Amino acid sequence: MTDVRVAAVDLGASSGRVMLADVGPDRLDLTEVARFPNGPVRLGDTLYWDVLALYRAILGGLRAAGQVDAVGIDSWAVDHGLLDATGALLGNPVHYRDARTDGVADRLHTTIPAAELYATTGVQVLPFNTIYQLVAAAGTPQLAAARDLLLVPDLLGHWLTGARRAEVTNASTTGLLDVGKRDWAADVMARAGIDERLFAPLVEPGERIAELAPHVLAETGLTGPVPLVAVGSHDTASAVVGVPAADEPFAYISCGTWSLVGVELDAPVLTEAGRAANFSNELGVDGTVRYLRNVMGLWLLQECLREWGDPDLSGLLEQAVREPALAAVVDASDPEFLAPGGMSGRISAACERLGQAAPASRPAMVRCILDSLALAHRRTVREAQELSGREVDVVHVVGGGARNALLCRLTADACGLPVVAGPVEATALGNVLVQARALGAVSGDLSALRRLLRATQELVRYEPAGDSAAWNAAETRLQ
Repeated sequence: MTDVRVAAVDLGASSGRVMLADVGPDRLDLTEVARFPNGPVRLGDTLYWDVLALYRAILGGLRAAGQVDAVGIDSWAVDHGLLDATGALLGNPVHYRDARTDGVADRLHTTIPAAELYATTGVQVLPFNTIYQLVAAAGTPQLAAARDLLLVPDLLGHWLTGARRAEVTNASTTGLLDVGKRDWAADVMARAGIDERLFAPLVEPGERIAELAPHVLAETGLTGPVPLVAVGSHDTASAVVGVPAADEPFAYISCGTWSLVGVELDAPVLTEAGRAANFSNELGVDGTVRYLRNVMGLWLLQECLREWGDPDLSGLLEQAVREPALAAVVDASDPEFLAPGGMSGRISAACERLGQAAPASRPAMVRCILDSLALAHRRTVREAQELSGREVDVVHVVGGGARNALLCRLTADACGLPVVAGPVEATALGNVLVQARALGAVSGDLSALRRLLRATQELVRYEPAGDSAAWNAAETRLQ
């Protein structure tokens, strides 16, 4: 097998990157060649993504990467672009934090009961799921004119290649996919009043979608043919590929703006208990299922830092270590924390409603957030085991949260399990590994890919310590 050089376009909810990787049987080197902001744009009463700016930044990143053997794209889920009959974009994609979906889920569930929807799609109820976005958009001129709907990574891939495809891991987050069949749920679409002709043919991770178009080659300076390879285009799907698990059963926390907490399964769990606990069955690479629940994640901390003028986080974390443990905690997944703005005030108000003193300083607020996240991680890991029947021996924390030693230590203490932190770049690594395997540079199943991760990436292990009774008491405060 010959080493390959591939580019991963990795788009998060606050920034995007183009990463360059050299991959072979014993090699996995990753370098960031471009980084660019990705924030919401409010126009009138609506919150949008600036997807054209993202596309321009991607072209610049590919130009900076130089000649590559393939490209793969991953991004956040659920949001989409609508194209008219000529292929023109009908406005910027609406941001999932926009308020247009408020109350829509309850309205749709009068037509499709939540239990019936879950039995087919296996997706937890989140107000911004694509199905609720489309119900909210019913009757609008844009949706009436639409002939194609492409999720964000598929839309960008379409602009790079001209191909119209929908990658299955991201499609599984929409609430419009039959998770057992790994195919679009035409009956759900019909009952929701959604035109199934909007949706592109599905592809699995590892499939070659198409080659970069001539005008893209000209703009980036690349020499063709350069294929666009389908990866786990939902960033969490790629991040789970990037979990460096050995043979022991594991839980994962893909920790960034969101914490996606769950276990990897061979088949979906479509029980009523799972639905009531709001667990999601999202599809993964190699026929796997990501059985998980969304926890609000480092969004709470990011919003406080933005509110405070972006002070030095490392100094705040050093001070937060010295704050009293579990002095104040909140339910990190409470929908009241979903919208941007005024986060510290909302956390303080939540503390007071729970009969706790609000954090009196910035370090105390940081400690409250991290204790609350660790508590949410604990609760979700335990419920994932109970509902799936899969006991775990270790928790892997990947993504940006793996840098936060205090959060990782608190998560180990809260869960009563060892935490292995890293790699930070799990999403990009999962992206490039799927590309490299498709090109024949590496071989084997997910276990083989993860062996290469363990051999090449820096990992930190945290053993659990502390008093489990204190975490139990903190949990009781939230009930």
